[in-house]
Amino acid sequence: MKTTRRRPDLPAGKTLASPNHGNKRGTTMNAATRSSGQSSAPNVKITINPIGMDRPRAWLAAGFEDFRRATAVSLAYGMFWVGLSIAVTAGAIVLDLWHWLLPLVAGFMFIGPLVAVGSYGISRALEEGRVPHLGDAFGAWRPHAGQLAMMGVMMMIFFLAWIRLATLLFALFFGFEAPGVAELYASLLTTPEGLGLIVVGTAAGAVLAFGAFSISVVAIPTLMDQDLTFMEGIEASVRTVARNFKPMLLWAVILTGSVLIGMMTFYIGLALILPVLGHASWHAYEDLVRCEPVEQLKS
Repeated sequence: MKTTRRRPDLPAGKTLASPNHGNKRGTTMNAATRSSGQSSAPNVKITINPIGMDRPRAWLAAGFEDFRRATAVSLAYGMFWVGLSIAVTAGAIVLDLWHWLLPLVAGFMFIGPLVAVGSYGISRALEEGRVPHLGDAFGAWRPHAGQLAMMGVMMMIFFLAWIRLATLLFALFFGFEAPGVAELYASLLTTPEGLGLIVVGTAAGAVLAFGAFSISVVAIPTLMDQDLTFMEGIEASVRTVARNFKPMLLWAVILTGSVLIGMMTFYIGLALILPVLGHASWHAYEDLVRCEPVEQLKS
């Protein structure tokens, strides 16, 4: 019989089972196994837990605690993404594609859930009682690479849709000729066209970003933790947002605001912010989703 323990950041009655062999883990969440040749129906029952508005704060606290317990590997993982972001920005400037910087920075919101995969691996290692290492971060995707790749395709569709929309909006407000750097950024805040672009672009981007958030907020950690398809993960994520709309909207605002603050520090702040948010998102998944095995009928 499995022994169980309750995390201090979880409400009473919610337990976290001790780690199973092969990185399979369960709270009231047990790993699913899918038999080859059987029906494609999942053999786990996914239940979405209702939560209160105070839970996002608890997730952040748990995220900071994981960062404290695995500071070196978490910081190294965050610095990797900081370096990549700086490289992309420098490349856009060198190639005279500076007018793509704002859409690319905003588009980070669409790939952020994939960036968090490494932090999920670190948090899972901590829960298993192991000392996390870089392999837990950069290799977290391997056991379920196929389904995570499909989620990556879904997020890329949102990202490309945003880039296309940003291009159309730019052409609508400024025409097809890109003005100079100084002229453009001055126009954004001092002309009706610039202010209109900011308002419409922000509204349209927010709708797309919330759509991406809704299909991914618990889908990716679910796919890492269970033997499910990416569509089943998306379904669980959408159900989570629908059942806990206000707390999840608050969580989306916290994620977006934190990432924007990190970017305002010329990406340096993201070295701390990205891992903490990733750890917190793993604890959000554990709080929100309960997976239980379903006994299959014998023929």
